[in-house]
Amino acid sequence: MELNGVKERLVNVDVLVVGAGPTGLALGVDLARRGVDALVVERADGLFPGSRGKGIQPRTMEVFDDLGVLGAIRAAGGDYPVGMIWQDGRRAGEHLMFDPAEAGDDSPYTAPWMVPQWRTQEILFARLEESGGRVAFGREVVAVAQDEDGVTVEFASGAPVRARYVVAADGGRSAVRRALGIAMTGETVDPHPMLVSDVRITGLDRDNWHVFPPRENTGGFLAICPLAGTEDFQVVAQFPQGTDVDLSLDGIRGTVAERSHLSPEAVTEVRWASDFRPRTALADRFRAGRVFLAGDSAHIHSPAGGQGLNTSVQDAYNLGWKLGAVLSGGAPTSLLDTYEEERLPVAADMLGLSTRVHRGEARRGAATRQLGLGYRGSSLAVETRTDLPEKALRAGDRAPDATVEGVRLFDVFRGPHWTLLTVGTEEEPPPLPGVRTVRIASYDRYGTGVFLVRPDGYVGWAGTSARDLPRYANRVGLTAGQGL
Repeated sequence: MELNGVKERLVNVDVLVVGAGPTGLALGVDLARRGVDALVVERADGLFPGSRGKGIQPRTMEVFDDLGVLGAIRAAGGDYPVGMIWQDGRRAGEHLMFDPAEAGDDSPYTAPWMVPQWRTQEILFARLEESGGRVAFGREVVAVAQDEDGVTVEFASGAPVRARYVVAADGGRSAVRRALGIAMTGETVDPHPMLVSDVRITGLDRDNWHVFPPRENTGGFLAICPLAGTEDFQVVAQFPQGTDVDLSLDGIRGTVAERSHLSPEAVTEVRWASDFRPRTALADRFRAGRVFLAGDSAHIHSPAGGQGLNTSVQDAYNLGWKLGAVLSGGAPTSLLDTYEEERLPVAADMLGLSTRVHRGEARRGAATRQLGLGYRGSSLAVETRTDLPEKALRAGDRAPDATVEGVRLFDVFRGPHWTLLTVGTEEEPPPLPGVRTVRIASYDRYGTGVFLVRPDGYVGWAGTSARDLPRYANRVGLTAGQGL
């Protein structure tokens, strides 16, 4: 590649991650802790500045615990406030934005945690740099070419990169996806344009999520939510079809004043603003050769269900350990086929849920917390036990947490390794290099058996005896020392 007549030197890495949003940064963190030579590139000159995604679901909190950022995420955010419905300048009643969840011992997190997206990205970026990872900003992809051995990506400026694998985490308008010719299938969820903006505002308390139902002739609702851990509020407003949304300070002031009891001057500052049309879309494939799609490049959600950012981070969490296992030389490349196999159906389900929530056909309840998601139908889920009770834990399910006999399971699972858990059996499992082993006498959520827990916290293999476990271990590369 030549720029201004100067040929730039090719940069070689194992993995190139395109996009420094939550997906790309989370994947960068996971790869860095596995010792993978990875580079994250971002088209913009810095991190995304807005709060479009602000809800961290309980399952993603578990992921962030494992990636070493949970403490910072907890410190940066807070609980969601109770909704307050306003009518004619008066408080008309409270509205629960989320169905309450019962506390249990299988997860330490039961409710979504609010952190503005820009802050989540700052935390992941700091963790990535701390782990030895790197991000190159101002790198706009202009060409993607792959062959049997790798992928070459060229940019509008800067040296081209040659990678063994590329992950497109560059958003709904993904340049990488388009270069590959992968189509997306979707629909308009709501034809009404929406405004989302981070503002400074006076005259409203920070104890409630303030909702102003549509007034006659105003065109749509207004919601103003205090952003935890900041002095900002997020303004969301709906407009009639065909409206050209005004993102200026005066435009947002006018919208707030027209739809609430607040004066225009109550909005003192606009820190970020954007408009969009709620839609849903799913890529036809999540993989093309050595290139993978993750996050919004693979699936686009309505923000109503709080699923987009969370589904995207979990794409990264699923793919990171598989890339690490293959690049270490321990696992066969066929392991990478399971990324699309596992994540595409989950993304499709979450898209449907987001759409139903947006249309008022579903509540923000247990399904939106994502603790029940799993991979029972995956080829990586091998269940060798028979005659299991209907509600029994099976291969492919998320491995539950608990403190049993003084041992907290999530503390054992935390890290880039596999975990071999035996419950209620005296059988001595075969030694597996790099696999952490723990034995407990009983825990009814697991029942009796032997459980091999994947690095992303799902049960990969389960049986009453470890006799057939080595065959599975060979398949995922454990016998070559993949793990700690």
